[in-house]
Amino acid sequence: MAAKKILMLVGDFGEDYEIMVPFQALLAVGHTVHAVCPDKKAGESVATAIHDFEGHQTYSEKPGHRFALNATFADIKPDQYDALVVPGGRAPEYLRLNPKVLEIVRHFFTTKKPVAAICHGAQILSAAGVLEGRTCSAYPACRAEVEIAKGKYADIAIDGAVTDGNLVTAPAWPAHPAWLAQFLQVLGTRITL
Repeated sequence: MAAKKILMLVGDFGEDYEIMVPFQALLAVGHTVHAVCPDKKAGESVATAIHDFEGHQTYSEKPGHRFALNATFADIKPDQYDALVVPGGRAPEYLRLNPKVLEIVRHFFTTKKPVAAICHGAQILSAAGVLEGRTCSAYPACRAEVEIAKGKYADIAIDGAVTDGNLVTAPAWPAHPAWLAQFLQVLGTRITL
């Protein structure tokens, strides 16, 4: 298996599990992952939040960990990466306002490179205008954004994932096993026991 170089777009109050788990899992199987945040440099960190499903009408939010960035956003050249990961949480609601973030996302779609987005990550995809005609899962509260962007919302179980060509999406962190397995398949990663 050829190791891939993967870009991860993160921000303050991104979902803790949706940042930490894919970052570590992709490293564990031999890929390189660069986690970046606009206006921050390698060695700086973002605050994360833990979102739980506890029977309320929406998720609850608790403080997460500090997540250290290992690359500098200003130095990113999307053409040097093989794939993109877009975690959810609250970060996407402000990251989608950054023109360079949207430009980066569009690069991965126009070049048909693998993209994995989870939960509120669909807000960034919607703002980038890359969902037209695409099937995309997301946290249910983001359904409207997927549909306004002319995407087809995949109403799947919270622990499910869906692949549409180079795009792998899921509703939230309970889907990590399915989401990461499908993303690894799109990446061409083979794991043998």
